Amino acid sequence: MVQSSVLGFPRMGGNRELKKANEAYWADKLSREDLLAENKRLRLAHWKIQKDAGVDIIPSNDFASYDHVLDHIQLFNAIPERYSSQGLEPIDEYFAMGRGHQKNGIDVPSLEMVKWFDSNYHYVKPTLQDNQTFKLAADPKPVREFIEAKEAGIITRPVLLGPVSFLHLGKADRGSTVDPISLLDKLVPVYVELLEKLKAAGAETVQIDEPVLVYDLPTKAKAAFKAYEKLVGDKLPKLVLATYFGDIVHNFDVFPSLQSLHGIHVDLVRNPEQLEAVLGQLGPKQTLSAGVVDGRNIWKTNFKRAIEVVETAIQKLGQDRVIVATSSSLLHTPHSLDSEKKLPAEVKDWFSFAVQKTSEVVVIAKAATDGAAAVREALEANAKSWQARSSSERTNNPHVKDRQSKVTAAQHERQSAFPERYAQQKTHLKLPLFPTTTIGSFPQTKEIRIQRNKFTKGEITAEQYEKFIEKEIEEVIKIQDELKLDVYVHGEPERNDMVQYFGERLDGYVFTTNGWVQSYGSRCVRPPIIVGDISRPAPMTVKESKYAASISSKPMKGMLTGPITCLRWSFPRDDVHQSVQAQQLALALRDEVVDLEAAGIYVIQVDEPALREGLPLRAGTEREKYLTWAVDSFKLSTAGVKDSTQIHSHFCYSEFQDFFHAIAALDADVLSIENSKSDAKLLKVFVDKAYPRHIGPGVYDIHSPRIPSESEIKDRIAEMLEYLKPDQLWVNPDCGLKTRQWTETKAALTNMVNAAIFYREKYAEKA
Repeated sequence: MVQSSVLGFPRMGGNRELKKANEAYWADKLSREDLLAENKRLRLAHWKIQKDAGVDIIPSNDFASYDHVLDHIQLFNAIPERYSSQGLEPIDEYFAMGRGHQKNGIDVPSLEMVKWFDSNYHYVKPTLQDNQTFKLAADPKPVREFIEAKEAGIITRPVLLGPVSFLHLGKADRGSTVDPISLLDKLVPVYVELLEKLKAAGAETVQIDEPVLVYDLPTKAKAAFKAYEKLVGDKLPKLVLATYFGDIVHNFDVFPSLQSLHGIHVDLVRNPEQLEAVLGQLGPKQTLSAGVVDGRNIWKTNFKRAIEVVETAIQKLGQDRVIVATSSSLLHTPHSLDSEKKLPAEVKDWFSFAVQKTSEVVVIAKAATDGAAAVREALEANAKSWQARSSSERTNNPHVKDRQSKVTAAQHERQSAFPERYAQQKTHLKLPLFPTTTIGSFPQTKEIRIQRNKFTKGEITAEQYEKFIEKEIEEVIKIQDELKLDVYVHGEPERNDMVQYFGERLDGYVFTTNGWVQSYGSRCVRPPIIVGDISRPAPMTVKESKYAASISSKPMKGMLTGPITCLRWSFPRDDVHQSVQAQQLALALRDEVVDLEAAGIYVIQVDEPALREGLPLRAGTEREKYLTWAVDSFKLSTAGVKDSTQIHSHFCYSEFQDFFHAIAALDADVLSIENSKSDAKLLKVFVDKAYPRHIGPGVYDIHSPRIPSESEIKDRIAEMLEYLKPDQLWVNPDCGLKTRQWTETKAALTNMVNAAIFYREKYAEKA
């Protein structure tokens, strides 16, 4: 019998209950006991969904209150002393590491947070010490949650992040020089202890995730997989090692150390061509978990194609050694399609969210076990849906294709090189040394959300909503006057999300009502869905930016989301190459950039925080191909303006040392980057590569409610000046301020501006 499996389920709940509970707890509106009770209720509900769908292998310990890697940091007591010494309750210590803590005399920043491989999910980076030790938590979460499910009548397969990935994804703390992978011998005994406890609790099989196997691993990391020989034994559960987001063929030399494991999971959505090679590497009794249902996108699985893949595996292994699975955790997909009442029926029929994907693995497994006749109705409906999508007029726009065919190389280049542009911008914009600005958004208050919701529901008119937005813009301009910033933004009160807002104004997109996906912590996004060729029917941001500029005494910055980020933070089409979709987005944004300049906006920021996210995980020709079309898309979107107009771009959580040439090739006049938790490591590459243009490294972390002091920001600027020239440096926060409160925002920005003025005056004296 072919079994069905889900590698992980979304955590937030059908109505973002986890987000609401966490934020209520942080605001002291929900007790600790009630928060933990809500967590348990969600876990039970998610297990029941999968059981009712008929899934054979249901995961546990895939639920996290904030982040699954942070769970493991606490599980193994890999907690830096600055948190463990505060006497906080375990849940508060956990949240302090995730988002910082500034309360009751305790003031600690959060740990570094970075992208999970090439997804838009962010994980908390394990931060390790030279004298690092590991110890299993007294009440291990994986054991507790396995028992919790068992008591509810559901036998689960616990999910653990493997020891090699945990260490390889970590880093040495400030002041430490430890190579994380060198700590493996200390960590493995703790895994053994945990596995023993899971076995004693009744867990027969454990899923152990080693996603780093899709990377080009250094020799030390490859050698570390030999530790798996210590994680097998009669007193331990059987292990299924899971990889995803890429192929593992290049790391087959670690397989001798994995031969005694029960099974291997591979992603056959992202890399179906690895199947034959993987089958050839499996031991004589090992199981293959075949990831044929996409855990990263929302399109229905092509049952015919998936069944063919599974049958290929069965021919080699037999039914009992094949598991039909999601390609990865369903963390990256919305909860359920059932709540979508406003999607066009034609389009809705093309989609499959997490709840629907649980049924898909069951159908495919049943077809592989009992034959197509056993699920004929489901197969016929699936084939009909795929045919309807491929022939739909929604997918094709001949005018867009015609414009793409006429794009020239000259359209990708600014009129002049940076020195000539900068000379004109200095005269035109008249900015001081150490200019201050923000990344774009200001706090989205409850009142803003209420008014937007009323407008969406038709409870207020467009004119009423527009007047409300103008009033909000006026208030933001007034606040920036008071703060004495140098380049203003209009605050984006009219925008719901930095991608969704643009998608709603572009042809070729559709939108969900409740298709929320966790980005980090309690932060959820609702990715728009690209269903067809993309074009801009009308200006998208000009009206608000032009109004803001008309009432501002300082340069106003127009804010756009770049083509790669619009692509990566949407659910993209899977029927045309992503480079085609990126170029269509670039042409639409090019029109917007030109219109902004014509409206008197002479500083325009085109954000590309997802540029790194789209980078193929392995070095090689595919990576260079991606960077070529990604950079071309950005340049196509921005190169239509005069030299005197200043182009900015923003990058957050972009460890771009390994593709810096592409960052330089963007030819943006000013880059702003996440830097406050990066130990200046990103700045060194700007020096090493002699980067000639301007940079705004973030001086404080906006993902935390913590308010940095003026002296702290001065120290950050001093650190930056060790790497950057004074006339090269901009002063700004790490990212947009949408999720923050006004009180903390004003206080933090006041300290930031004061710190910038201090250095401005200091260097003026030197001059």
